[in-house]
Amino acid sequence: MPTMHTTQVSPHVRNLPASSTLAVSAKAKELKAQGVDVVGFGTGEPDFDTPAHIIDSLVEAARGGHTHYAPSPGSPECREVIARKLRDENGLPVEARHVVVTVGGKEAIYLTMQCLIEPGRGDEVLMVAPAWVSVPAIIEVCGGTATWVSGTIDTGWKITPEELDASITPKTVAVVINSPSNPCGTAYTPDELRALAEVIARHDHVTLVSDEIYEKLMYPELAPGLEHFSVGSMPELADRTITINGLSKSHAMTGWRIGYLATPAGDGAFAAAAGKLHSQMVSSIPAFCMPPIVEAIENGAPAVEQMRQTFARRGALMYEKLSAIDGLRCMKPAGAFYCFPELSGCFGRTTPGGVKIEDAIGFCSALLEEANVAVVPGTDFGPTAANCCRLSFAASEEDIERGCDRLAEFVASLR
Repeated sequence: MPTMHTTQVSPHVRNLPASSTLAVSAKAKELKAQGVDVVGFGTGEPDFDTPAHIIDSLVEAARGGHTHYAPSPGSPECREVIARKLRDENGLPVEARHVVVTVGGKEAIYLTMQCLIEPGRGDEVLMVAPAWVSVPAIIEVCGGTATWVSGTIDTGWKITPEELDASITPKTVAVVINSPSNPCGTAYTPDELRALAEVIARHDHVTLVSDEIYEKLMYPELAPGLEHFSVGSMPELADRTITINGLSKSHAMTGWRIGYLATPAGDGAFAAAAGKLHSQMVSSIPAFCMPPIVEAIENGAPAVEQMRQTFARRGALMYEKLSAIDGLRCMKPAGAFYCFPELSGCFGRTTPGGVKIEDAIGFCSALLEEANVAVVPGTDFGPTAANCCRLSFAASEEDIERGCDRLAEFVASLR
């Protein structure tokens, strides 16, 4: 018989880690399908439906003939409305030609890294951590190396300008900052962001990638005086800032897969390159999703604000519940919809089921198996996040109460 050979898989894809956040969600859904009453704090998406007026605009677009090939980087109308939003709300000096509409925020980050990183050159991308799990994986796939400059719970999960400066090397091609933060729920103040940006401005070989996907979810109710600031609005860094954003989190549109990147002002060369790669990969987002972008940005503010206020109440509730648990340490969330407690006070102890808790992965696995609460271990979020877990408060207040009570009982049962 002829020798059978399996299809080759390249090492950089074969060794790519699976998304821990999606893995937790999948396990929780599997248990729920078996009839188990699981409280899920794993997936980072709003639990609201997309506002009806945005859905109506999609139906109208499909019935109106928006079912054919569309301009790859987005229709002129949706690129213009995004650019106008970024000029008016964020102070970014961008025009429609600087915008590429992408298949969610992940593709925006992927396009950015593909355009910045030259494989084989030793390029490094510096992650301000804790950071979203997908970005280091994307960097590695694109031929770069993810490096880290990390805050801790004792620093409010933030870094200093001095730490950033010391972490930039001649091989650093970009710095990635996500504020408000996934997974921490923290947010840098405008002054803190300016100080970090001034460091990057002094290193003229470095581009700033500013992930602002949670910009509409900030809570001055919990962090008085807090407001969003887009670093790309600073003249000294405007030409070296790539802003990542989208409608998933702000407008409860995760399943629509609508993101965008806005590239440095000027001749638009970066946008053109990113758009060319985007056209070869996916052509475009669906044509009938483009008119809803205009509808969401122009008329979505009331619904966005209503959801923001709800998340603020839920964040306060979850923080109150977690802070009362002996053995956990937690920062008050200032943005996004996450709490990120530190768990080391539980390590070395044993669950009622006989499992000895050695690390965050073990804690989260036992919590799901024995208490039916799904949370995400912090292991993949950066070097200082390994002893933590992420809980999303994009859940009903009832579920927050039930889930946090179960968590408290679980921790209290450890011996």
